[in-house]
Amino acid sequence: MMSTPDSRTSRRLFLQGVGVSMGLPWLESVPVWGAESDAVQSASPPRRFATLFMGNGVNPDHWWAKSGPEGLELGPCLAPLEPFRTRVNVLEGLFNRAANGVGIHPGQTGNILSGAALQKGAVLKGGVSADQVLAHHFDDATPQPSLVLGCEQPITGYHETNFSMAYSSHISWRDANSPVPMEVYPALAFDSLFDNHGGRRLQSILDRVGEHARHVRSQVSRGDQARLDEYLESVREVERRVARNRTGQLQAAERAHDRGQPLLSLERPANGLPEDIREHMRLMTDIIALAFQTDKTRVATLLLCRDLSGLFYPFLDVRQAHHPASHDDHSDSYLRVTQFHVSQLAHLAGRLDAMPEGEGTVLDNCALLFLSNMWSGSRHDSSRLPVVLVGGLGSTLTTGRVLDYRERTEADRRLCGLYLGLMQRMGVQRDQFGDATAPLADL
Repeated sequence: MMSTPDSRTSRRLFLQGVGVSMGLPWLESVPVWGAESDAVQSASPPRRFATLFMGNGVNPDHWWAKSGPEGLELGPCLAPLEPFRTRVNVLEGLFNRAANGVGIHPGQTGNILSGAALQKGAVLKGGVSADQVLAHHFDDATPQPSLVLGCEQPITGYHETNFSMAYSSHISWRDANSPVPMEVYPALAFDSLFDNHGGRRLQSILDRVGEHARHVRSQVSRGDQARLDEYLESVREVERRVARNRTGQLQAAERAHDRGQPLLSLERPANGLPEDIREHMRLMTDIIALAFQTDKTRVATLLLCRDLSGLFYPFLDVRQAHHPASHDDHSDSYLRVTQFHVSQLAHLAGRLDAMPEGEGTVLDNCALLFLSNMWSGSRHDSSRLPVVLVGGLGSTLTTGRVLDYRERTEADRRLCGLYLGLMQRMGVQRDQFGDATAPLADL
């Protein structure tokens, strides 16, 4: 087993194999290799931040929560979060000022994590997104600064408002002019977690680290043996599902090459993306969970669907694609679409909550943010936004609350104030972010 130079604080442990390095979760019996006993006792788990984005708004009639005698009561849109209602914060009335009054769709989306004014025309210009501020902060602490994933290919061209469609496809920006490349293929996202390269991608990771895993298992406590076994089985299960997708992805790449077309131009499933969007989303959330569990990264962003989304949901008995369905956002069918996306947040929370870490679970040390670029798709209304947080972020957030900012002043309900407050709790000390000069009150 090996440790990194900053192992006193990161507790990062690896399994080594042929052409692969596999991070391990928190193991109590090997807390920090080489650390003094008092350092071991004071070591605390890292804090993580993930954003799950749903384009085109929610069902506004059923997106609500209220405090009741038995705690937080969740409306129909948020019902999938019921198992975690004591660890949920529902934030009402926040808005992104730079997304208002600029036209619909791209101008309401590309700055959802930055709060920066976007430039129209051929030259992209916005601002660094909150996730990438955090990624830069943890650049020396984790092998991978961030995961930026999507379940839908980006779109190109220009909207009728003269904003680039790049703003509709990307919410994570490394600087004012450059979005972070978004990985949409589960197999490639999985490979990035384990430095899995070349032809060895077709060989099982667990087979390659098997001998080292058995050695580690013989050196740890019974409790850690159970944690290690559970982790390896989780990796095996995700690896099996990824392998099925990898075949389609490789075939699609060959098909695009033979046709002389970019892979981006092909429609699902000819482009090698999973045909079943349910499996695609679950794979991506499971990959984020593994990345957080092993401290591969502490920052992740997932576009469940982009703005102007073309995803279809036949399993929900919804006949229209996502974007046109959002124009009937008061309908029962769009309620089901909203619930489906919220259920992905619940799935990720469940995976993280099943991972012991320190005196709690990985979820206890996370802030999982779910939001959309609009409140109502039929009206393209972004004067308020649906925002939910799950997780206590290392006991820095009180949970099980409705935080209602609708009657506050404009300065006191800025979405960037939420980002600023979360940044400060994760060790980024700055006085301003986007249009916010103070962290969100009462957070």
